[in-house]
Order: sequence, then structure tokens, then C-alpha cells
Amino acid sequence: MIVPVLLTCLLGCGKDEAPATTDTAVKCAGEPDRQLLWGDLHVHTAFSFDAWVYDVQTGPADAYAFARGEALALPLPDGGSLSRSLARPLDFAAVTDHAEFLGEVGVCTTPGSAGYDTDACASYREQSAYSIQMFGVVLASESPEHDTDICGDDGADCLEMEATAWAEIQSAANAANAPCDFTALIAYEWSGATAVTNLHRNVIFASETVPERPVDYVDQPTPEGFLAAIDAACTGDCEVLSIPHNSNLSNGQMFPPAETAEAAETRARLEPLMEVYQHKGASDCMPGLGPLLAGADDRCDFERFERDQAEDCGEETGTGGMISSGCTSWRDYLHGVLVAGLQDEARLGVNPYRLGVIASTDTHSGAPGMVAEKDWPGHLGNAEVEPAQRLADTSLANPGGVLDSPGGLVAVWAEENTRASVFAALQRREVYGTSGPRITVRFFGGADIAEDICDAADLVSTADAAGVPMGGTLPNAGNTPRFVVSALADPGTDAGPGRDLDRIQIVKGWIDDDGTGHTEVFDVVDSGGTGSVDPATCQPTGSGAASLCGTWTDPDWSAGQRAVYTARVLELPTCRWSAWDCLSLTGEDRPESCDDEDVPSLITERAWTSPIWGSG
Repeated sequence: MIVPVLLTCLLGCGKDEAPATTDTAVKCAGEPDRQLLWGDLHVHTAFSFDAWVYDVQTGPADAYAFARGEALALPLPDGGSLSRSLARPLDFAAVTDHAEFLGEVGVCTTPGSAGYDTDACASYREQSAYSIQMFGVVLASESPEHDTDICGDDGADCLEMEATAWAEIQSAANAANAPCDFTALIAYEWSGATAVTNLHRNVIFASETVPERPVDYVDQPTPEGFLAAIDAACTGDCEVLSIPHNSNLSNGQMFPPAETAEAAETRARLEPLMEVYQHKGASDCMPGLGPLLAGADDRCDFERFERDQAEDCGEETGTGGMISSGCTSWRDYLHGVLVAGLQDEARLGVNPYRLGVIASTDTHSGAPGMVAEKDWPGHLGNAEVEPAQRLADTSLANPGGVLDSPGGLVAVWAEENTRASVFAALQRREVYGTSGPRITVRFFGGADIAEDICDAADLVSTADAAGVPMGGTLPNAGNTPRFVVSALADPGTDAGPGRDLDRIQIVKGWIDDDGTGHTEVFDVVDSGGTGSVDPATCQPTGSGAASLCGTWTDPDWSAGQRAVYTARVLELPTCRWSAWDCLSLTGEDRPESCDDEDVPSLITERAWTSPIWGSG
């Protein structure tokens, strides 16, 4: 049965709910060295036009309840449901429903609305691949427009429904926000996909003070126009940031060279982060692509959404990335765009891509933080909830198929668990992403960091005093900096124990005096352990380290060199979700992908830190 998800809102949704919860006057028992908080900043519910098509009936309030540990009913193709809950609740989350078509979804799913009986709405309610495509073509147009059959000639019907949905999104976040215990951030997604290339951003607000309505792709169909619009709309006490995601599907268009210093400054101010990993693959690096890599990177094979080696865009751009078409650029990936930012800085005096790193799920089932590989039920509602669906090849109905993954988590180092503190950590980039495990990572750099700092009982306070944490910039001094990376393995749970750590690496990016860019990978510390997995049971064997700490000094450092450094922490191998699924299937139920050598059975889970920049 199709449930009109906004109908109850039209009858008075939110009237009896808690008022907006402000945490500006709240003071928690803060941590001077900052505390580690885990969250998910990319979550879709039934308010999103594509999630609704997957029979998802979870609203924003339900998503926040799931993040806090409550059970959630996931839809099955036969109309039944599957219950799931998080073994370890999250500390913070943001529901990021697509701003585009909030109104259209409301009109088409609410009996009695002006456009409910139109052919367009009837087609949408069929919940087919075409239901997504009919709106998706608007997001790919250079001149997008709302459908007047659904919205009316003046668009008023959709604007009214959009206002209802936007109010409910805010109300759910404000009701779930519990300072010192759980942070719920008001947010949405801008989903531009001009020429079917991914330009999506998640828009995160610091407090309950937000614009009257979200800026969507129909309002502003270019990234530049969008950033200018959210900047103008967020006034007074409003603070906002934008987080690009899935640059791996952007054909070189997500991070273009900045044209002016002013444009570079705007981008740097409003977009301090990028989402390096989510259920549509990793965007950290691509083997064999572009001119940057100075040495081998044998760990750059994690969760590639691109099945084949892509055509290299070179210095051009392409189209069609969202349907796995067109070329791929070295600028599409974290280690490439960090170098590109150094090049722009040398040319313009401003680095537009001083990007910190997060990961999230991009769940379209309203299930933030559902990242465990074993028994993962997918992120696309009833299109992905059964093993045969997840293991299938890509299709219009299920665009990821076996290439999808559970996605990852955001880790922030914040003084306390409040909106203000979490948002401040995001702004200053003292954050990192993981592929799911809750690996604890600290990363500092500075000329005064001692070589034996790993032996210090007060490593964090000592490193804070001697250097800068992840997200920072080294002081402009003539002494060679030293970096320290400390990591603790995720202990996991009784039902899902964690995996030992294998090694810590630092990836350096830099440019020569003539602007030529380079990257190189360095092993900082190796556990010396060995690990494997029994393919017949997916049970891991061998051991690594429960904790690793190491210092590293750049052997090629020189004063004035424009450089950037990120840390990568790797676990020992484990079974991928698809391998777990394949173990549960036999005979005719076992699809061809279970024997496809191009689909990895093992993965190396990891954490990616935000960078530390050289003084330049």
C-alpha cells in the first residue's frame, strides 16, 4: 500500500512536537583535547523523490530515531518489512533529502492535492524506474523547470508542499537534537547533474536559523550560482557549509580550475570539506589516471565504482558520469584535487580546494550509519534489500547493483556534542572519514613535534602545543616539520568484532616551481602482522595491531614548497558484503557476480584523514 508521506503533515504535522532546540546556551562537560564523535551527514528519507520510489516510508524523524538506536522497518518487494537497528548508535546525523521535487513528491503522494490526478503523478506513483527518470531528466537539463501539470502554471502548489516538507525536516531535526547527547543538524541536498555528470552537494546548517526555503537546482542550475545563492540566503545568525560528494562520477566538472581569486575564496569559505566515500564508491584516488603519482599506490583499489579503467579526461572534462559514461579526470579524486588546489593557489593567491575529508552512507532507506558489511540490506529500499537484487548488475532500477557498498562514517574531534561544536569541527576540518569501522585517528604536524612523541602519555596535548591537527596549516617557518599519526583499531561488538590494524600511510601532494603536480605514498608504520580470510567461511585469520603510532619526516621537504599531506590507516583484510551474501546462496539462487573475478571478495577497510597543508 502506498502511503502519502506528507498527508499527515498537511493535517497539522509538528503542532504538538517540541519547539526548536537551541544549544547555544548549553554547556556540556567538554573535553579540552576534544572528544571523538561518530555520525552520518548524507541521509535520504521518503521525502526524497528517488527514495519514495523504493517504497521507503521512513520520514526524517524516523531516520533520527534509527541513528539513536531505535529499530527501523525496511521495505521488502513483497510488501513485507525487515527490521534493522544499529548495534552502536551514532552521536550526530543530518537528514539530507533532495531539495529538488520536495513539492512534487508531496503533490503526487497526497490524495486531494491539485495535481494528484495528473498523468505525471500517476506515472510517478507506479514506483518504476521511469518514476525516477521523469524527474532525473530535469536535473540533467541546463535549463531546468518544474512540471506545470504537477505544480500549476505559477508553481504555487509545489511551493506549498515544499514549505510543508521543509518545515517538517526542520521540526524533526530540532526535536531530535539533544545537546550533550545527540546532535541533529538541519540539512538538504542540492542535486545538480548537468549533462548527467554528478555535481551534488549536501548543505549543512549550524543551528535552527536557516533560510525560508532550500535552494534547489531549478533555482540555481550551476555550482557557482548555487554557492552564491546559499551565501546570500544564509543571513544573521545563519551559518552554512556545502559538501561535494561523488566527484568520482563528475567527469572532471566537480573541481574545475578557479577562474578568479574571488571565486576561489568563495569556494574555500563555503566548501571546506569533500565526501571521499559513500555507497557509490570511493573518491580518494584512481590507479593509472593522470600525471600525478610518483610511485606505486597498491592500496588504491578500494571500492571502485568504475568497473573498467576509465578514459582519461586529461585537462578536459566530459559528461555522463552518473551512468558510468564519459571520461574521468585526475581532478575527480581527493589526492588530485588537493594538488589542483595548490596549483590554483600559486596562480591566484587563494586555494579553493583546501578540503577536509568525511565519509557517509548516502542511504536512501532512511538508515544513517548502517555500514556493517555482514548482513547489509542495501541502501535503496525494496530495490536492494534482498541478496539477489544487491548482487545483480547495474540497471536503471538499481543503478549500483553489485558495485554499491554500505558507505562510511564521519568522525569529528569536537569539544562537546552540540550543534555549535560539531559544526565548528567541520568548518576547521578536524574531521575524517572511515569506510565503516570506528577507527580512532589523530594526525598532527609541526617542526617542534618530537621524534619520540608516540611514547608520551599526553600525546594529544603535547602535539597540540607543538603543531597543528588534521585540517590545519603548518606555520611559515624554516624548520622541517615532523608528522605524527596515532590510531586505535575498532574493537567492534560482541556480534561483530573489529579487525586489527595493518599499517599507517601518508600521502604527500606537491607542486614544483613550474606548477607541475605530484603525489607519493609513504609507509609510516607497519604492524608487521599478517592477515587473511577463509573464503569458505569469511572468518578472518592472523593478527595485526590493536594500536599503531608513528612519526614521519618528509625526506624531500624544502622551505616554500607548496605541499599537502593526508594520512591513511588500513586494517587487515575482511570479507566484502557481496562475499557474505554469496556464501548464503546456492544453486540457481547464486548469481554470476558471485564468480566474477572483477568483483572483489575481500576489502581493506580504512580511515582517511583531513589534510595538513605546508606553509607554502
